[in-house]
Amino acid sequence: MTWYEGGCHCGKVRFKVRIAKAEALECNCSICSKKGFINLITDAENFVLLAGEEHLSTYRFNTEKAEHRFCKTCGIHPFSRPRSHPGSFDVNARCLDAGPSFLTIEPFDGQNWEANVAAITADSSG
Repeated sequence: MTWYEGGCHCGKVRFKVRIAKAEALECNCSICSKKGFINLITDAENFVLLAGEEHLSTYRFNTEKAEHRFCKTCGIHPFSRPRSHPGSFDVNARCLDAGPSFLTIEPFDGQNWEANVAAITADSSG
């Protein structure tokens, strides 16, 4: 497993994430599609916030279970705490310093989340 670093646009929020499988999801739900979020879900022990907790704010909607974290300065959403994987982190692969090009990105029909979420929760996050 390899560690990758990333952060928001202004650099105030920095993190590192350990990736076991180079796989991510492109969700078509209302928030992911508007943000351009490429979902790289990982267990909590594979995520470290290096800097910027004080620069983060949280947006919640619908069930208010997911925590969509964003930088208060530049507005970029580098990661979230997803409803689909409680206790895990969902890194925006576009915020990795290396970018998302090394990942295999699969579509996920988040517009029909309830009907499809079992397909992504059956596998253990890496």
